[in-house]
Amino acid sequence: MRKALIAANWKMYKTAAQAKEYVKAFLPLVTGHDRDEIVLCPSDTSLYTVIPAVTGSNVAVGGQNMHFADEGAYTGETSPVMLKTIGVTHVIIGHSERRQYFNETDETVNKKLITALRHKLVPIVCIGEVLAEREAGQTNDVLRRQTTLAFAGIKPEEAQPIVIAYEPVWAIGTGKTATPEIAAEAHLTIRSEIARLLGREVADNMRILYGGSVKPDNATALLSQPEIDGALVGGASLDPQSFAKIVKY
Repeated sequence: MRKALIAANWKMYKTAAQAKEYVKAFLPLVTGHDRDEIVLCPSDTSLYTVIPAVTGSNVAVGGQNMHFADEGAYTGETSPVMLKTIGVTHVIIGHSERRQYFNETDETVNKKLITALRHKLVPIVCIGEVLAEREAGQTNDVLRRQTTLAFAGIKPEEAQPIVIAYEPVWAIGTGKTATPEIAAEAHLTIRSEIARLLGREVADNMRILYGGSVKPDNATALLSQPEIDGALVGGASLDPQSFAKIVKY
């Protein structure tokens, strides 16, 4: 039985003060909720505020990104060591916005995944097709390629912590959402590719989340699909009431 993971990706929103107010409002709404793993992913400037605010609760904290090097002359970057040292437990890797705007590739995603595992951070690895690829009937090919390249060099015994987030890029921030059936079909494709790469047992145990305009009014339909093991939530996670409703779908 795979335990669902519901993660909030706040993107480039919320000051440290706003993040603190959010946590204050959010925690009472999910107190005692242990069916799912809950993760908040604020911007780096709010990590120091959010981590102590959730300490002792059922909520964990993740980074939105990290560099694949432990340290170095990489101005503006954050290393896995820095994240781990302050209490971060999860990290988003390869979000479509990182790929689109900051030139991240499948190869850099792979490097970051290897580094995250080495530092015992739970990686949430994002994959997904753009609209042109879906319309051209290339969705399955894209998902297989991204999964294969992301997992290059990963051994079956190392893969247990990995979480995948399927994000149809055409559904992120657009208001469009993949139907539960479309999402479930994509998840099956990803899981079959993991089975080919790492074995059926690893595939059966790996959590695959859905991300792409998840909202309180569609969360139940999506997350009730047996192949969907949680959600990576963007815009709808910015309001504590809204995100709590998704968590408690």
